[in-house]
Amino acid sequence: MRKLVSIGSLFGGICFLLSMVIAVSPTLPSGEMAFQWLWFDRAALAAAACIVVGLLLCRKGEALDFSAAVSWALMGWAAVQAVIGLRQVFGFEASGHALYALTGSFFNPGPYAGYLAMALPVCLYEYLCIERERAWRRYVAGGVGLLLLCVLPATMSRSAWLAAGVSCLWVYGCLAGWGKRLQKVWEKKSWRLLAAAVGICLLVCLAGMLLFSLKPDSARGRLFMWRMSARAVAEKPWSGYGLGNFSAAYGEAQAGYFAAGGYTEWEERVAGSPEYAFNEYVQSAVEIGIPLTLGLVALLVGCGYVGWWKHRYGVCGALLSLGVFAFSSYPLQLPVFLVTGVCLLAACLLGKSRKVWWIFALCVAAAGGGRLSDDRAVVEACREWANARTLYHAGAYGVAEEEYKLLYPLLRDRASFLFEYGHGLHKQGKYEDSNRVLEEAAKHSCDPMIWNIRGKNHQALGNGKEAEQCFLHATHLLPGRIYPYYLLAKLYASAGYRHPEKLEEMKHLVRCKEPKVPSMAIREMREEVERLE
Repeated sequence: MRKLVSIGSLFGGICFLLSMVIAVSPTLPSGEMAFQWLWFDRAALAAAACIVVGLLLCRKGEALDFSAAVSWALMGWAAVQAVIGLRQVFGFEASGHALYALTGSFFNPGPYAGYLAMALPVCLYEYLCIERERAWRRYVAGGVGLLLLCVLPATMSRSAWLAAGVSCLWVYGCLAGWGKRLQKVWEKKSWRLLAAAVGICLLVCLAGMLLFSLKPDSARGRLFMWRMSARAVAEKPWSGYGLGNFSAAYGEAQAGYFAAGGYTEWEERVAGSPEYAFNEYVQSAVEIGIPLTLGLVALLVGCGYVGWWKHRYGVCGALLSLGVFAFSSYPLQLPVFLVTGVCLLAACLLGKSRKVWWIFALCVAAAGGGRLSDDRAVVEACREWANARTLYHAGAYGVAEEEYKLLYPLLRDRASFLFEYGHGLHKQGKYEDSNRVLEEAAKHSCDPMIWNIRGKNHQALGNGKEAEQCFLHATHLLPGRIYPYYLLAKLYASAGYRHPEKLEEMKHLVRCKEPKVPSMAIREMREEVERLE
């Protein structure tokens, strides 16, 4: 009985640590991650307490295998997510985003699918390798795997499908001894192996074409994002632009590319203002430089190799799935994937030692306790921001400004907060203050609306040249948007900065550019520019 309580406490500690996947707060602005970090702080302290209790109860030399604890905790939470997803599919539960029917407890289906894909190779490993005398564990692992397979196709995430397929194939190959078999075939009949490799490459290319055809513009958008990110990396390949500065660096690279001209129609169509690179390796190179990125990748590969050498194929498969998914998504920008990834790395390295568990509990408690006070303050500030945002959207800019001013010290690194604050100041005619706030927002975002409002501020202050530069920068960021051309037309028609030739050019662009989504606002802009002289 004492042994069971000890094992339960250790396993419960890991479950607490991985419970961030269900951390949701409807009182915070959409997509805000602050509550997940606060949840982690509390869960980390609870996890450390459970681990300490378990270690005090277990006898000398006894402890739960760390890798097994992480594997079963991950499967358990993935099963919870799959049930939530099924409830959403059948209409028993609301999704986390109005545009998607299936998100689990996430904000959109992409990361949700990635989380399920991360747990699937663990289920496969546990199903295939558990001994017959523990058949109930095999049935549980198989049942969870089937549950995940019921939901994963409905997410329509090609990145998650690929991650799940590659990682499960790798786990099965490790257990089936494909490595030794391939080595024998290579020694006897290498030409057959080469022919099979060519055939597999052709099948992979065909599968890639089929996946591309599912959402062609989405795939083109990813490729264009990586290309622009590579341009940013080329500017600062060694040091990078600093953590959290991807969006601003990307915006400068994209603006420079479109300003040079010579781009194609499809590039203009798929260009956007991304917060993330949708490729963690590329984003890491942009933010921290190529050398440090390669060092981190080498560290991850090294941990995975140790796990493979110790035959921990389940957690290694989950780590591989996360690595493949990170090639075309943004999992490490979400706290739940960061914490789960760290636990998977630890599971590759750590064993049953009580000393290892003590060290892990100490690190977890230090991480949670050290962040708790600051994260609690940020979450409270985000809740106040949600209330102030209601005033902002209602047009009560003066009242909202007082709230934004108080929250600014804690939320000054959030682009959407800064934009709302700066836009509210613009609406009140406080143009210089607005520009100071929006200048800071431009360091965290490549949204052209920031530049549009800055340009309108300069125009109101009589700074025609500065206003023109801001509007032109907005057109270079996203040349497919009609609004900045409309603002330029109004600027060139104004008495203080009149340019008839440029006005005619802008009027032509506003008339002829095809919007992504036709709307009444675009029609009104076109009617208004026709009256400009």
